[in-house]
Amino acid sequence: MQIIKLDATASTNTYLKELSTQTNLNDFTVVMTKNQTAGRGQLNSKWEFEEGKNLAISILKKDLAIPVDKMFVLSISVSLAILEALQTLGVPNLSVKWPNDILSGNSKIGGILIENMLAGSKIKRSIIGFGLNVNQVAFNYAPNASSLINIFGSEQNLENIFGILVDHLHRHLKKPMVDMEERLYKSYESNLFKNGEHSYFMDQDKNMLSGSITGVSKSGMLKVELDDGTLREFGLKEVQLQY
Repeated sequence: MQIIKLDATASTNTYLKELSTQTNLNDFTVVMTKNQTAGRGQLNSKWEFEEGKNLAISILKKDLAIPVDKMFVLSISVSLAILEALQTLGVPNLSVKWPNDILSGNSKIGGILIENMLAGSKIKRSIIGFGLNVNQVAFNYAPNASSLINIFGSEQNLENIFGILVDHLHRHLKKPMVDMEERLYKSYESNLFKNGEHSYFMDQDKNMLSGSITGVSKSGMLKVELDDGTLREFGLKEVQLQY
């Protein structure tokens, strides 16, 4: 395993992706920084990141050979690895808010961004990015955000947390994900925020909907049973859970 630690970078995902086109990197090359100046979430949403307070990690995973129509199983494996790592740290009330936010209670403490490179109908390799709020106390632009220092009431060791996260991700990403698909989906859904609870949603046209999350489809769509009994599936950014 090669670990590259940067003083600062705009985005660990972008840095690792560009480096991988210039150099034949080893599988599971890891890039880490404590100062990410232009972090991204899904669909280029911004990530608030105070210098020296948090962790941004990106991992190059090669030779995946996951069919494109099963790519969400990679996101599931990453989510479960992170939940497991944070559980060992004692973080309470952990869950995944579909599709890629890590929550403690109702507060977002981390987010995942996976960028896949394809070869034909399969994923050839992936850049797996994860940002974790560790020692940042205040969040100006994300009212639902929190951090480990707010949860535990004391400053946390960034290097220790980095080591635990990388260890759990390494072990999970070595597993035959496609062969374990059913088991992984079951575990993901058991950790899915608001699964089975009556909730409110806003669609992309700003219409309010109400119903219950029933799970996630094999293509990664959020499954919702609306109050009128209609079963709907929503893609990324097509619906926003209100909480």
